[in-house]
Amino acid sequence: MTTLSEPQARQHADSDTRLRVVLMLEIQDGAQQRFLDVYENLRHQVASVPGHVSDQLCQSINDPRQWLITSEWRDQETFLKWVESPAHREMVKPMHGCVSDTFRSMRYTILRETSVAGATGTARPVEVPPGLPRTTPAGHVGPPKADPGPDGVVRHALTFTVKPGSEHEVARILSGYTSPKAEVDETTRLRRTSLFMHGNRVVRAVEVIGNLGDALRHVAMQPEVRSVEAELNPHLEEARQLGDPQSARAFFARAALPAGHQAVAGSPTAGRLHRHAVLYPVKPGSGQEVADLLAAYDDEATADPTGPVVTGTVFHRDDTVVRLVDLRVPAEADPAAALGVAGEREAAALGRLLDLGPGGDLRTVAGLSRFLAARAMSPVTDRSSQDS
Repeated sequence: MTTLSEPQARQHADSDTRLRVVLMLEIQDGAQQRFLDVYENLRHQVASVPGHVSDQLCQSINDPRQWLITSEWRDQETFLKWVESPAHREMVKPMHGCVSDTFRSMRYTILRETSVAGATGTARPVEVPPGLPRTTPAGHVGPPKADPGPDGVVRHALTFTVKPGSEHEVARILSGYTSPKAEVDETTRLRRTSLFMHGNRVVRAVEVIGNLGDALRHVAMQPEVRSVEAELNPHLEEARQLGDPQSARAFFARAALPAGHQAVAGSPTAGRLHRHAVLYPVKPGSGQEVADLLAAYDDEATADPTGPVVTGTVFHRDDTVVRLVDLRVPAEADPAAALGVAGEREAAALGRLLDLGPGGDLRTVAGLSRFLAARAMSPVTDRSSQDS
């Protein structure tokens, strides 16, 4: 049995940029051995990825369906380069048929660690029982799991890119279909779907009362939606086959853009609201910081009953950050509210995390207006159920 010495915490050095990735999974009933077999085939591939250091696979002692995967990487840049690559998505495809849910994927910078007795330098990885894989192709699979916002509405988004030059045709396809039935069952219904584009990137935001997974499965089965998706397929940058469950599952997993934060004004609002979305040009590795700044702004803004922001949702995955807001005024009338910038200090902090381009500045009204014009997403369609 491995014993530990008195804790010898190694202080985080300036040159230590290691990253710890934690992935929580639920494995389908009866699929545990298949999951292990698939993982055994993958672990050598992942171990050869540049920047990969070590990993562990753990199973819950309370619920055998619950698994925890951790991995260590040299730095976040090498991890992000791999996890966002087509090679990664191909590598993890065999896992999709085993996993029923991905609860959470988290990333942390390593600050301190306790060394094993008798060892020097970094801690020796804990031994994994024979036959269990050691590596983690950390990816998002399975149906999304989302909590409702303060108003009881579950918000989620999907994002994907289309071939350059096809944007006009894609907008036509996505705006012309018949809306599916809003009622899913006694407890779940579709509340609203808003679709935006910026360049060749598409973002589809949905609002659901009830169970998000049930709502998305309901939508995917509707003939009018299937027809639209089939018409859209030739224009996608990354091909998919919706008739193949594994391919469809992989597409919707990598397209998921969860609502990292939701803020809603407490008092009801009369009159027309202006829905607006911004796609932020995040510098590599800065996605979480950008999302946190925007979330802090929305919490403060929606607490003001006379302020311009009624709802604010920050959709975030890696370095893709989209903020969707409902404003009491047009976005152009209050670019700071539309962008989530509270003041000069917040503007400077956000500006350091974004690629503003030559002369870009969020500290002036003119700079905010220019940035808003450049990064605002164009609305394609916005549909609400009759009783929303």
